[in-house]
Amino acid sequence: MAELKNDRFLRALLKQPVDVTPVWMMRQAGRYLPEYRATRTRAGSFMDLCKNPELACEVTIQPLERFPLDAAILFSDILTVPDAMGLGLRFAEGEGPIFDRPVRSAADVDRLFVPDPEGELKYVMDAVRTIRRELNGRVPLIGFSGSPWTLATYMVEGGSSKEFAHVKGMLYDQPALMHKLLDVTAQAVTQYLNAQVDAGAQALMIFDTWGGALTPRDYQEFSLRYMTKIVSGLKREADGRKVPVVLFTKGGGQWLESMAEAGADALGLDWTVDIGAARARVGDKVALQGNMDPCVLYASPERIRAEVASILAAYGQGSGHVFNLGHGIHQHVNPEHAAAFVEAVHELSASYHP
Repeated sequence: MAELKNDRFLRALLKQPVDVTPVWMMRQAGRYLPEYRATRTRAGSFMDLCKNPELACEVTIQPLERFPLDAAILFSDILTVPDAMGLGLRFAEGEGPIFDRPVRSAADVDRLFVPDPEGELKYVMDAVRTIRRELNGRVPLIGFSGSPWTLATYMVEGGSSKEFAHVKGMLYDQPALMHKLLDVTAQAVTQYLNAQVDAGAQALMIFDTWGGALTPRDYQEFSLRYMTKIVSGLKREADGRKVPVVLFTKGGGQWLESMAEAGADALGLDWTVDIGAARARVGDKVALQGNMDPCVLYASPERIRAEVASILAAYGQGSGHVFNLGHGIHQHVNPEHAAAFVEAVHELSASYHP
């Protein structure tokens, strides 16, 4: 494999010295870029794009051609795992993801299996291999998965939900069944992430998009417990380097202390948390990734720069901060504003890394 030319992202996650604060954006390969929309049209559909390793590679690298980002993230979707478990995923126009066979009963849970990452999910591994080759050491490649709880919300609801009626109904009425579902999903995610490392991923991220919908007690039992289990089963070294792991629970700011005990190298923060207060709470246990409100990118470049300055000042001196948005970049953001954001992070952060 090619020597890594820019490793500041990996170094920051391990709290090692860096010259400037590294930056990447969640959903950086996406609908806000006209070139992404053109490639997606060529692919035919979102899932066709995910399942075509060459095109997935193309859209992964597109944002790096525009912005001096410090990491690439595999272009894929968190729902590839439940799809490979036989639930029949499709994306309906304007409705988002739909599973034809949602998991609602004990019999449904019994039918679930751990998919073979080089079988049912080989297209993802082929994409990782292709991207890693094409990056040629330019920046590290991030692999990822959804958390078991987040995947379960889609699997049981049959798609997106605002109320979580079915999945929370199962959690409260049949907790043993919910644990069984989360356990098989955690096994699938662990194997999936380890296969991504074998294929060339140099850092891993677990997206717990719906952990913040749980009560504090249920978050510990039904979300964090399974993410901790996954982290303990991950390969943490490849190519003679550590493979850092980031845990991100949207809406999880109140649980940072217990998240910091999960064994990951870094925690992702959304914009509802002050990053300086978060740093004080977790101490030296973990690095932090985040956490500008994505809506700031609708503002003027001057305002974006001021917000970047404010977050850098709140984090303070030293390494251990990867700058990011508090969630994915919105599809209607002007790419010029994303450029102003990335430039501001690199320029304004140098003084925090003497």
